[in-house]
Amino acid sequence: MRLAALPRRTRLLVLLLTAGLGGLLFLWRLGSTGLVDETPPLFAASARAMVERGDWLIPHVNGLPRYDKPPLVYWLMGLFYALPGQPRWDPLGTWASSLPSALATIAVMLALADTLLRWPQPPQVLQAHRWRRRPGAGEAPGPGGPGSGAGGLASAGPAGLATSSAASPASVSWRPALTAMTAALAFALSPLILLWGRIPVSDALFTAMVSLTCLAVWRRLADASQPWALPWLLLGLAVLTKGPVAVVLLALTLALFLLLQGDGVLLLRRLRPLPGLLLTALVAMPWYGLALWRDGRAFWDSFIGYHNVQRFTAVVNDHLEPWWYFVPVLLLAALPVTPLLLLGLVRAIGPLRLRRCRGLPLPSAVSTVPPELSLARFAACWLLAVLLFFTAAATKLPSYWLPATPAAALLIALVSQLPWRSEVMGVDADRPFRLAWRLSLVLAAVLALAFALGPVWVPLIFDPEMPTLPAELLASGFLGRAAWLWALAVLLGWLLRARPAPQRLLALQLPLVLFVPAALLPSWALGDRLRGLPVRQMAAAATRLAAPREALAMVGILKPSLHYYSGRVVIYEGIEPEGLVNLADRLRQEDRPGQNPAPPEVIPTALVVIDRTTAAQPFWQGLQPIELSRAGLYRLWRVDRTLLERRAAELRAAGHPLTWTRPRPERY
Repeated sequence: MRLAALPRRTRLLVLLLTAGLGGLLFLWRLGSTGLVDETPPLFAASARAMVERGDWLIPHVNGLPRYDKPPLVYWLMGLFYALPGQPRWDPLGTWASSLPSALATIAVMLALADTLLRWPQPPQVLQAHRWRRRPGAGEAPGPGGPGSGAGGLASAGPAGLATSSAASPASVSWRPALTAMTAALAFALSPLILLWGRIPVSDALFTAMVSLTCLAVWRRLADASQPWALPWLLLGLAVLTKGPVAVVLLALTLALFLLLQGDGVLLLRRLRPLPGLLLTALVAMPWYGLALWRDGRAFWDSFIGYHNVQRFTAVVNDHLEPWWYFVPVLLLAALPVTPLLLLGLVRAIGPLRLRRCRGLPLPSAVSTVPPELSLARFAACWLLAVLLFFTAAATKLPSYWLPATPAAALLIALVSQLPWRSEVMGVDADRPFRLAWRLSLVLAAVLALAFALGPVWVPLIFDPEMPTLPAELLASGFLGRAAWLWALAVLLGWLLRARPAPQRLLALQLPLVLFVPAALLPSWALGDRLRGLPVRQMAAAATRLAAPREALAMVGILKPSLHYYSGRVVIYEGIEPEGLVNLADRLRQEDRPGQNPAPPEVIPTALVVIDRTTAAQPFWQGLQPIELSRAGLYRLWRVDRTLLERRAAELRAAGHPLTWTRPRPERY
């Protein structure tokens, strides 16, 4: 059964509503807080440096080239930094640097909604994708028993999909529209997306490029009139966002889809992979070639060797996690509707084609659905491709799961179309769905209770950078608002549980949309005031009080936002004694753009931003610093370099060597 695309006016209205919800979630108060240390300031500073230096080929941060990511995200940020008067109307820099992430996230919401509006997926697709129950001895086959011609499906329509005689004409008009909105919100309300969709890093843009590529691929498979070149152009942009991993993810997705769905001839004919990959290379490879031509071995070793090959084959930056790491990430990323995701994943995969290899009967009418009705199965393959690839990688981070969240959203929205009660194959086909829905409400209720019990667990929070956070968070009332909104979501989800799908899911989601501006964003602003503002105050003080040619350093807790907000090169060293030894030597010898080395006789002092814990270390005592300013746990010192070098010599004699000259793949 193929549902017709919705009328153009209806599609436009749904897309406008989706864009409005996306704006509320990701654009509202976007530039009102500062950059979150530590990675976002590196991206923001690199993009701003492109504009200031006029070098749009290789990003630079803190005077050094930054090879960790290709340039597309830096180019987009740089376009906003290049707008006239940007430092005046965007003093915190978060509007210009975060807008690409926010817009990319909204673009995925619109793409998910538009795909479901143009190719509505009937709920019978996921009802059909079940293991066939064989009647027991003496048991009469159900309505879809032998002879039904549908591999055991009741009232089989085309490709074995059960038709629903209960569906009214009116249901065709609004149910696909609501399903499209719920898919967009299921993606946007993922805890991972709510975080990464508002910060200036490459992950949100990469997620968007991979998602738009996968959706364009499926749309081409579903409809031969769709442009064949579009997926490959988008894939080239994905490679320009985070590297060749995008090609691997698409290849894995298509391989799994071919395994489950079959019909490789159709896939090859419609996608035209050889000219498509050539088009991808034409989009992405010029930058790689120019970067290699200009920077040579340094680019190859850092970008290809370290940030791609080594991240997959070895653990970097101490991100050692067990092989099953992404299983809990999968569960957490879909809260509170994780049970619906798991049910949708199982239903979408359907009877495995591998059953033929085991000599088991294969209900072919159920195994292969028409391409235009295969979106759920394609989404399942997409999700599994991300899971398998990053599980195999040695380095694991939560952000690696982001490209799977749009696929998870599709599965959640499509399985939520199932009716509350339905008889298929002689059994209650939707008992698992009712169980999954109730479990989702239980999880939402647990989260509501956790917010309500804030006075019990919030005082247990201890962060030396934010010592007043527990008291201020409890006094703000944000947790109470969160508890009420989550409780409202549970109540509406329960009251509307038997209503026609997908009203129940939308009723659960809308209070959670309000949770973001009412509780989540104000809490974010509170954290920024307590944790980020002191660093910005140190940057302002250093800019105001620095003598000519006086260097700026930060020791102990390292905050790249100090470099961004001061606009100066900052020498970063850790809390260990080697940090003091390195600092003294770097002030004398390290030469990088924006920093001129000199002996103490030429530049007698240096500015040092130091935190309270580091300042209490014995080797920092007795240097007679002049305290110029303080904010939070940070102090701004003016240090006599002669005394600093004398202390460094003592530490070196005690066995603490210089380490800053050793090669390090990630330096700033």
